[in-house]
Amino acid sequence: MAPANLIDGRAIARQLQDELARRVATVKARQVLPGLAFVRVGEDPASKVYVGRKEKACSDLGIHSETHVLKERTSEEDLLALLHQLNSDASIHGILVQAPLPSHIRAALIYSAVRPDKDVDGFHPVNMGKLMLGDSSGFVPCTPAGIQELLTRSNVATEGAEVVVLGRGNIVGKPMAALLCQKARGANATVTICHGATRDVQTHSRRADILIAAMGVAEFVKADMVKPGAVVIDVGVNRIPDPQSKTGSKLVGDVDFVRVQPIAGKITPNPGGVGPMTIAMLMQNTVRAAEAAAR
Repeated sequence: MAPANLIDGRAIARQLQDELARRVATVKARQVLPGLAFVRVGEDPASKVYVGRKEKACSDLGIHSETHVLKERTSEEDLLALLHQLNSDASIHGILVQAPLPSHIRAALIYSAVRPDKDVDGFHPVNMGKLMLGDSSGFVPCTPAGIQELLTRSNVATEGAEVVVLGRGNIVGKPMAALLCQKARGANATVTICHGATRDVQTHSRRADILIAAMGVAEFVKADMVKPGAVVIDVGVNRIPDPQSKTGSKLVGDVDFVRVQPIAGKITPNPGGVGPMTIAMLMQNTVRAAEAAAR
């Protein structure tokens, strides 16, 4: 059997970047420079890498960015004070608080403190509520929005499709399900969410026309869990031991890619699939926020 078609997230993200560059130029012509503030608490290595990639995306598009790094032991009060300052700064159109936060800081409290019109991560309860209501004026979390864009630009039909989402997290699983069941373009799907308490996940996953793996379990999705011809989207980022690697480990997704690829109709590589789209949608949300300010 010929290899499945790859959904190239990097190439689609570049398409989006080209489109956004034109929108940035239009906003700048109206004397508004899009501005995005990153807030990182502590020195988590992965967080430093992720923020660095987002900073580069801003630079490539001509978006102003600034990064605020707070110590691991920073109090909730000090973090909230910084967010209040950024909320009041007219030159900042988007605010992103990088996850994960230290255990002594309540993430829900922090995400709720970002002004909804600057919440380009889409985690504020107002934006989550708008998503549930089908109100497109809010910001959609970047990874689910990026996945929907991947499907649309890869000519994957979602209307009437059986979609199974593995994982019920607030960042991907729940908003992904809410997004794909909307009565809207690129949605209108029948969605099932599976999680740790689901009986016989394979029964559900083998029914899926579109399978979205976001459980955070390395190579969880095996070949016998996938319906032949299904579209498989791999969201996971997991580090596993690899004696042949210089670092002693390697990154893998939630899908056993080598074995699933020959079965799938279309599949995202990992890396190079969902990740670039998450950053692209963050840039899109920031440009949207700047356009609203320009109006």
